[in-house]
Amino acid sequence: MTEGTRKGLLNRLNNVIMITKEQVKELVEAYLSKTDYALQTLEIDKDNNILVEVDRLGVVDVDFCAELNRYLVEQLGNKDDYSLEVGSVSITAPFISQIQYRKNLGRPVEVLSDGKKYRGQLVSVDESTFAIDTEVMMAEEGAKRKHKQIVTMTFPYDAVTYTKYDLKI
Repeated sequence: MTEGTRKGLLNRLNNVIMITKEQVKELVEAYLSKTDYALQTLEIDKDNNILVEVDRLGVVDVDFCAELNRYLVEQLGNKDDYSLEVGSVSITAPFISQIQYRKNLGRPVEVLSDGKKYRGQLVSVDESTFAIDTEVMMAEEGAKRKHKQIVTMTFPYDAVTYTKYDLKI
């Protein structure tokens, strides 16, 4: 490699702005601190494709996402060295935070815990656990057949592989 080529590459590398996850997180959290929104997902891949997903107890407003997008572009600079996507968490994505559990109270969910899937209605949420009402087949004493009964099952968050909104119920 010639000295001129080496200097040219170094100049180009010095002009590339590396956007860090910490920088974006600080900007997003500062913006969200004045709102009832919370950061749910922040991903930056090796090509500087940035994904920001937010949520709140109410409906996520597309205009709010657009405002956050504009704010981030202002703060990060309007260069072509990154792409930015700001939106809400997908309805089919596993729950990430208690906001999503609280938001889905009374709705059907699917829970994977200890390798077993449970489907039912999300009936309670607290700081360390959540509960669903689910149908199970139970044999009553003296009965020949099992009958469906609704049972409330409680799960600690850390004992669950995933919980997500159940589109199948």
